[in-house]
Amino acid sequence: MLTQSPVSTNLLDRVTEAGLAWGEGTYARLAAPVGAAAFALYIVLIAVTTWFIPDANWDMLPYLAIAEEGSYPDVQALHDYAYGTVRDGVSAGEYKTLTDDSGGFRSHMAGNATDFHSLLGMYRIKFLYAEILSTMSSVMSPVEAMRVISVLSVLLFGAIALLWLRSEGALALAPVAGAVLIMAEFGDAARANTPDLLCSALFLGGLFAYVRGREVATAILLFLAFMARPDNIVFLAIFAALLVAFRQKGWGALTGFAASLVAYFAISHWAQHPGWWPHLWFSSVEQHYNMDGFDPPFSAVVYLRALAASLVRAVSLNSWVGVSVLALAGWYATSRAGFKLDRRAGILFAALVLGALAKFTVFPIHDTRIYFPYLIPPFLLLAGPFMALWASIEGRRAPVLHVVSGDEP
Repeated sequence: MLTQSPVSTNLLDRVTEAGLAWGEGTYARLAAPVGAAAFALYIVLIAVTTWFIPDANWDMLPYLAIAEEGSYPDVQALHDYAYGTVRDGVSAGEYKTLTDDSGGFRSHMAGNATDFHSLLGMYRIKFLYAEILSTMSSVMSPVEAMRVISVLSVLLFGAIALLWLRSEGALALAPVAGAVLIMAEFGDAARANTPDLLCSALFLGGLFAYVRGREVATAILLFLAFMARPDNIVFLAIFAALLVAFRQKGWGALTGFAASLVAYFAISHWAQHPGWWPHLWFSSVEQHYNMDGFDPPFSAVVYLRALAASLVRAVSLNSWVGVSVLALAGWYATSRAGFKLDRRAGILFAALVLGALAKFTVFPIHDTRIYFPYLIPPFLLLAGPFMALWASIEGRRAPVLHVVSGDEP
């Protein structure tokens, strides 16, 4: 039989209980603005960190080179520009790390302009990032331009995430979204000075537009995300296939896929991309010093070894597998409780999960930043069901609390 809890006679206990009750009630009333403010503060913190503590990574060199190829047609001059620009934009210690690994790959590339130039086809394909970087470099230092792109991408990503949560009436869950971003290594992706976060922000905007039924915006933003990182063609193909298979209206996503498919072949040819297998060999098997004419025969054994090695690293060193499993657990919990995603959102959720798996299978790299675009949208899709589940729990809890706290007959 439910009875009233005994009243504590200890003053400290009563003060503590009163304080906890006040805090719970206050947060319940202000959960949405407090959640939004906490999330915004986290995004601003990451943006500030991105500007003041950027990650000086080797990929800066080829990205700077492809942004100014038109101005430096000579191979040696382009090499000197890229290395000189990075030398002037980072600390002496960071520059030494990028150019001196005791006779290894970095040392070789620092002294060989021809071999460095042979790698650019693998970077040149990130067309949108190169064009934005080239345009901004005309009004500021190229290294600063990289940081500005990253900072703006952080702010855009955070704004879209907040708008998504607001549209679901789930701003109270914004701190949870921030925690997921931390687990998904958002800060590392932001500081990396690569196209990854720009792609993620555009991609998130495209998915939000799809969820809201804004087909034109969906097509444009998904296509721009593809132009920032063309490997997103894998997700777009799966998404388009699911939309067609389940006869779900989504001409914006289908148009974005069609435009991206045409652009993929055009850009790959223009960029002189070495091809899937040579690129995979370079990234997951062995760093080849000169990619001009490099075309090793395909080997299923080599591919499976690369797949297994990347899987082990992904599970033991990175977070994207764990974050994906957590999203699946959330989907399972809400579905079992009777709060399922609607058909439109469910297809997108499936495409995101399958897209991450397919991308890893097609091109097995273990780094979380490669899969980051697919990690956060599933949680935003689940925000609505989680809020409905919480409301149902609160609705059942209120009568019980009333009985417990009421007087005995």
